[in-house]
Amino acid sequence: MNIAVNTRFLVSNTLEGYGYYLKEMLSRLVANHPEHQFIFIFDRPYSDEFIQAANITPVVAGPPARHPLLWKWWYDIRIPSVLKKYKADVFLSCDGFCSLSTSVPQCLVIHDLAFLHHPSFIYRSHLLFYKRYTPKFLKKASSVVTVSQFSKNDIIAHYKTDPDGIDVIYNAARSSVRPLSWQEKQSVTHEFTAGKNYFIYAGSIHPRKNLVNLLKAFSIFKKRQKSDWKLVIAGRAAWQSKKFMESLSSYKYRDDLVLTGYVDDQKLSQLTGAAYAMVYPSLFEGFGMPVAEAMQAGVPVITSENSAMQEIAGDSALYANPASHEDIADKMMRLYKDEVLRDRLIQKGLEKAKEYDWDRSAAMLWRSIEKAIAADRRRP
Repeated sequence: MNIAVNTRFLVSNTLEGYGYYLKEMLSRLVANHPEHQFIFIFDRPYSDEFIQAANITPVVAGPPARHPLLWKWWYDIRIPSVLKKYKADVFLSCDGFCSLSTSVPQCLVIHDLAFLHHPSFIYRSHLLFYKRYTPKFLKKASSVVTVSQFSKNDIIAHYKTDPDGIDVIYNAARSSVRPLSWQEKQSVTHEFTAGKNYFIYAGSIHPRKNLVNLLKAFSIFKKRQKSDWKLVIAGRAAWQSKKFMESLSSYKYRDDLVLTGYVDDQKLSQLTGAAYAMVYPSLFEGFGMPVAEAMQAGVPVITSENSAMQEIAGDSALYANPASHEDIADKMMRLYKDEVLRDRLIQKGLEKAKEYDWDRSAAMLWRSIEKAIAADRRRP
């Protein structure tokens, strides 16, 4: 069988979100099914680090698809031509988009509908594209996957999609994430925070991540606790981050704020594992991978209520109203003062993290790929 895969988010040294998902899922699918051929379709020159098996055929189908006009061209013109040339039996697309002009069955992964809930955090042209084509993609796909029951319910509510047609397959933490020894933690804190304890946020700098409220919460924490603790923000500056970055010059506790920029897997795993707590106040997520990674690292979590993160962490985290920096600060101070609570959250988090496993998720995704092929065969 020839399985074509949209791999345009496999970009070396800038893996985030979709890229991590692809890396973890595809490495397992390719290894577990050596009898099948995988056609990795890139929209730009690729790195050999992603081509690690004999049953992978890399294909570059440009131009790079990074705005709506090129999305339309890439998915409806370039993709069908590649599928035809390589006689693909199925097309796997994990970024919420699929081709509307191919007859090849498609397995579509939609992570969330954030564009509907926070339209101001996306380019207008992108928003219009998402709104116009997402229902078409859902209708066109032979099987649909999402990453939480929260996202599944959201898709059903907005698009009246058949619940039986959507498979929930959870993400997981990267295998490099683990609890650190005391010596390892000391090494990380000396490198990044002059040996001081710190809260960490991991992810891109973007308005949806709610970092302005995180800074306000940290200000309250510093004012009330009179501590020398730091706040580490580990991630790149994404779209709409300019105002946030400019505001830092006048931030009262700028000297206690550490911005690492983009860091690789190993360094991010170390930063997460050495933190006193993860604070992830995002306004909206389909899963919230940093939450799962903190739990797997033995690090307590403060995250947003009324979101997918409550499904993912269960009773293993503290939840705050993301619109209230005072509430976020209260949760930070509660962890600071209550070591018994912190230890309990760590133990619960370690157990909860075991529920998320890339091997299990990859096996489920394979079944969804097979489901797409079977559904196509049943069509008249």
